Amino acid sequence: MRLTHLPLTTLKEVPADAEIISHQLMLRAGLVRRLSSGLFTWMPLGLRVLRKVERIVREEMDRAGALEILMPAVQPAELWQETGRWDVYGDLLLRIRDRHDRDYCFAPTAEEVVTEVARRELRSYRQLPVNYYQINTKFRDEIRPRFGVMRAREFVMKDAYSFHLDQASLEATYDAMAEAYSRIFTRLGLRFRKVDAHGGEIGGSRSQEFHVLAESGEDRIAWCEGDSFAANVEMAPAAPPAIPRPAGTQALTRVPTPGVRSIDDVTAFLKVGASQCLKTLVVEGSDGGLVALLLRGDHELNPLKAERAPGVARPLKLASPERVLAATGAPVGAIGPVNLPLPMVADHSALVLADFVCGANAADAHLTGVNWERDLPLPRAADLRNVETGDPSPGGGGALTIARGIEVGHIFQLGDKYSQSMHAVVLDQDGKERVMTMGCYGIGVSRIVGAAIEQNHDGNGILWPEPMSPFDVILIEINPKKSDPVTAAAGALYKDLQAAGFDVLFDDRDARPGVKFADADLVGIPHRLVVGERGVREGKAEYRHRTSGNEEQVGLTDVLDFLRARRELPRQG
Repeated sequence: MRLTHLPLTTLKEVPADAEIISHQLMLRAGLVRRLSSGLFTWMPLGLRVLRKVERIVREEMDRAGALEILMPAVQPAELWQETGRWDVYGDLLLRIRDRHDRDYCFAPTAEEVVTEVARRELRSYRQLPVNYYQINTKFRDEIRPRFGVMRAREFVMKDAYSFHLDQASLEATYDAMAEAYSRIFTRLGLRFRKVDAHGGEIGGSRSQEFHVLAESGEDRIAWCEGDSFAANVEMAPAAPPAIPRPAGTQALTRVPTPGVRSIDDVTAFLKVGASQCLKTLVVEGSDGGLVALLLRGDHELNPLKAERAPGVARPLKLASPERVLAATGAPVGAIGPVNLPLPMVADHSALVLADFVCGANAADAHLTGVNWERDLPLPRAADLRNVETGDPSPGGGGALTIARGIEVGHIFQLGDKYSQSMHAVVLDQDGKERVMTMGCYGIGVSRIVGAAIEQNHDGNGILWPEPMSPFDVILIEINPKKSDPVTAAAGALYKDLQAAGFDVLFDDRDARPGVKFADADLVGIPHRLVVGERGVREGKAEYRHRTSGNEEQVGLTDVLDFLRARRELPRQG
């Protein structure tokens, strides 16, 4: 494609409303344009990237035996009412009404529709297993769309759904999808991790997420190279400390702490480390009362683990300051476990503290030198906290590493959550009705584009992994109107590259070389060829890879073989 035929508008300045680098660079490079909050038009260069991602996803899904279909993006309310999700899905569901006053929604997901397809099309166990997939537009009415295509309201998603007679069949397809996803992200040239995860709103008995590793990622993932353990931080168990609790050496002392509430306040005022403090979080209980959760001061409460603690209500909800004051006689920020009139659950790490600091259950006071079994009885123990870097791996292979990740894929074993409520059945070998069991497998196709940029960029622009780049090569002609030999040589090279199967962006604009080089770096095409007057006299073109600052001189007749030898291999996950 000639750039004189492509109205590419690049931006020098960073758009004011673009918070993260992928959003900034996608706008600056002209990949997308904002239409409204969370809605984007994919421009020619951006659409080429999106289609390349779709192609690899489609090839691997087909290779894994999945069958492509295309379901409506607008779905009738009746299906969602069958599963009970019409009333419970929440404000993310965009509800619409047609001229006949019938209720519909714009699909945020497609479990109901695909289950409707299955219950109509599948009659016998002989038709199972089957795995349907689509690549389609979804809409979730995010309260605060942000980060460009990373958290847009409208997005492109690959969603697949498998149907089985039994759990063993489901597990076989689930494993096949996990392998297909690993091949997809490997082929895309992304550094990624597969981690154990929580099922969230979709549900199911087992799920795993695929994360592109990037410092800007919203999710934290934990893994250990020594034993291949990998999980979302919210799912990673924290083992009880192997070192026993030391003996206390200090006397219990009540210390005035005027205006001191938070752990940071306590550590600054009393000159102690956060790991020597104990914090008390009061949450709603399952019986209508309150429950106190105790953690070491430097640890972070894990909400999913807390919901599994004895007596804690689901979903987890912090008690209001009014409820805490009425139940304890003390304000939030002053609560501690000594003589606390509430049921308590303590994290394992909190129970090995000695001579610790905690609230005194009175405003403007704390206790120091507190020791278990001397000053208060041991409460029930549980794993309540998020793991941290250096914690032992649950698999015993060494220490955990914590990194940031961007979720781009998620696979689930759904069981019969949807097929049971929608009566999706087949006849088994004995002619009896059996409710099918289901799997669900999603990939954020448009999100991958943003995630790839978050992982691959520098100060000048995008560094596309080669399989995702909008073009293989950018060919730059220097001063096209000033030299007929240059124009002829560049035009001939353009045709030769195309004939050899290279996807080429030919910058034949009448623009300054600096402008062309800056745009080439911004757009991020891996291979750059420059044809100028001096080079043509010497029979050479200048080559530079986008990730390198080094230029090489290549004979014009050798360019094709030179480029073929420099095509990248996909990076491993």
